[in-house]
Amino acid sequence: MHTLLFYEVGDDYLARRAEFRNAHLELAWKAVERGELILGGALADPVDGVVVLFKGDSPAVAESFAKADPYVTNGIVKRWHVREWTTVAGVGCTTPVRPASA
Repeated sequence: MHTLLFYEVGDDYLARRAEFRNAHLELAWKAVERGELILGGALADPVDGVVVLFKGDSPAVAESFAKADPYVTNGIVKRWHVREWTTVAGVGCTTPVRPASA
C-alpha cells in the first residue's frame, strides 16, 4: 500500500526550516532505511507544502512520521493529512493494472 503525507506549511517555513532541517532529514533517512519512505520533498513555486510518499501495511507509518517530525512538533507545518494512494502503473506500483491488450 502507498500513502501520501501532505504538509501545509506556515508563511515562515523557509525562514524557520533551517533550524529543524537536520533533525527532519535524520528522521526521513531512517524511514528510508526501513523501507517506509520512498520519496519526499517540498513543493516549489510557491513553496507552500510538502509531499512524502510512504509504502507500508497501513497509513499508520505516515501518521507516525508526521507526529514525530520536528517540522510538525515545532509548528512550521500548519496542517497535515495522510491519504491512501492506489498506484496502478509504474515501477513499484502496488496494484498493477494492465490494459486488456497487454
